[in-house]
Amino acid sequence: MMTEKELFFELKEKFIAILEKENMLNDKIHITLKTLTPKEAIGNTKRQDFPIIVGKEVMLQADYKGSYGQAFTDAPALFDGNMKDICELDLMEDGHARGLFIATLNAVMNFLKKADRCVHCKNDQPELCAKKMKDELKKKYGNPKIALIGYQPAMLENLSNEFNVRVLDLNPVNIGQDRYGVLVEDGEKQYSEVTKWADLILCTGSTLCNGTIVKYMELEKEVLFFGTTLSGAAPLLNLKRICYADD
Repeated sequence: MMTEKELFFELKEKFIAILEKENMLNDKIHITLKTLTPKEAIGNTKRQDFPIIVGKEVMLQADYKGSYGQAFTDAPALFDGNMKDICELDLMEDGHARGLFIATLNAVMNFLKKADRCVHCKNDQPELCAKKMKDELKKKYGNPKIALIGYQPAMLENLSNEFNVRVLDLNPVNIGQDRYGVLVEDGEKQYSEVTKWADLILCTGSTLCNGTIVKYMELEKEVLFFGTTLSGAAPLLNLKRICYADD
């Protein structure tokens, strides 16, 4: 299995290669990142238990020449500098740096048209996306046992109405709780049991920010990643990312 150190080294090297090819690495490019409020990030939603709303995660947003990239993280930070500075950040040891790098990567990949849906959907779109995901998974996979990695309420409620679902999370507030008729299990202690049980794994791209994504990248079963955080990294790491939000 790839280590976290190998993952972030590879991702940084691939990003630097793109910046060099596009003659962007040494440019004096104005990059700003800000922590969005829940309303800015996800709008007015009927459901009030999204992680971004209850405050366990924040969303960083990078703005590069009018193209935006976002990243969910529990290590917020602010930055204003250039691409070279971003690429010199310590991704392995500094969670704040990691969030900055990922948001910037997403903004640049969005600008270069190498990634899409780099900004979180808002208002009723998360609900519509979850319903469409349920229908599409049913059509393509039939009736698989699904492991949902990361508590995402709209997704969990919709999927649990159709499939046999188990959910893993790292937030102690969620672990051990019954959510939409499904017990939220410990993402560390129950990892092996749940991943072996599942036929299909749906994994939040936010695992990129804390490095736990490496546990899901080389499993011997299909893994589909979701969310804006992984939008820029997915094509660079050859990971399958799904998103059913309207363009």
